[in-house]
Amino acid sequence: MTSDEKTIKSTRIYSGRIIDVDLDEVELAEGNIRKREIVHHNGGAAILFIREGEVALAEQYRYAYKKVLIEIPAGKIEKGEEPKACAIRELEEETGYVADDAKLYLTIYPTPGYTDEIIYVYLVENAKFKSQKLDSGEYLNIKFMKITDVLRMIESGEICDSKSICALYKYANEHNLRL
Repeated sequence: MTSDEKTIKSTRIYSGRIIDVDLDEVELAEGNIRKREIVHHNGGAAILFIREGEVALAEQYRYAYKKVLIEIPAGKIEKGEEPKACAIRELEEETGYVADDAKLYLTIYPTPGYTDEIIYVYLVENAKFKSQKLDSGEYLNIKFMKITDVLRMIESGEICDSKSICALYKYANEHNLRL
């Protein structure tokens, strides 16, 4: 299968603080011309933080969905920042826990149809509490829950966040945790 697409023209149609949007004209393998709208994003880092058999979850209002979502802690990678450094920084900012290290656990392409965003999920199982350092205007509650209870919340539709679902199902599968 030949699926390469050759970029003929790329036009930046929006440049923002978090995303940039390009309108590209591409030539398909058979010669047809199509347009592609691409959202460029620095990516994010998320943390699957397990403490004494429980996972850290953040309850946070998400404007785009107009409701509070339950997610594993995460944040945007700053320009020039390494994903692992972002994960460790976000862990401390959101939960107050400091980790010396984090293991890359999972890489997610959340919506490959229109964005180049990559979310790097790190596993942290050893961290010490220091103090929470939320960003200005950031409001969230952190709670620790048993994985089996979180799996029930996924099954019931209470947790809909894709990065959290992927990370939690992988962890549950690796540790033979079932509902």
